[in-house]
Amino acid sequence: MTEWITNTMNSLGYLGIGLLMFLENLFPPIPSELIMPLAGYTATLPNSTIQVIPAIAVGVVGTILGAIPWYYAGLLLGQQRLQILAGRYGKWIGISGDDIDKSVTWFQKHGSKAVLFGRLVPGIRTLISIPAGISKMPLVPFFLYSTIGTVVWVALLTYAGYFLGKNYDLVEKYIDVITKVVVFGVLIAIAVFIGYRLRRKSH
Repeated sequence: MTEWITNTMNSLGYLGIGLLMFLENLFPPIPSELIMPLAGYTATLPNSTIQVIPAIAVGVVGTILGAIPWYYAGLLLGQQRLQILAGRYGKWIGISGDDIDKSVTWFQKHGSKAVLFGRLVPGIRTLISIPAGISKMPLVPFFLYSTIGTVVWVALLTYAGYFLGKNYDLVEKYIDVITKVVVFGVLIAIAVFIGYRLRRKSH
């Protein structure tokens, strides 16, 4: 997998990064936890044509484009049909009916903001578009929350690879801990913002 990702980046440059992140959202077995840290590491190499900020930008674009088919799958097919299809064919792309259940539960628990938080959680981030489509979430907030969450996730992975250098593969090992810290930080920031707004309204 690593060799294939490396060859794609080397041969296609930024287009390769965007394409890989697009495919990662369609086929979850392709890990963004490896793609973007490797892009960050590549940016540290002498004479590399890859730079961090453009790599993040194309990674975000590829991710958002890859989220669209899942959104419309949820919108047009519904939960039950998708679970049946996942039971029959999901093994070919690494998706099960349980995975769809988890994404729906996550969405029901957090509402539309689940799209934002879900982009930061491995195992949920790829499929969170499905319950958004099932619930007919409007496209504008869907794209807005998806983009915010994706920028945080992709930037985190890319800079982790950039600073870890040759040890970029350690990102995948520790990503669960890093993700929990980021999600916790986002939740605190939102709580502080809401508290500030409520306090202003009360005065």
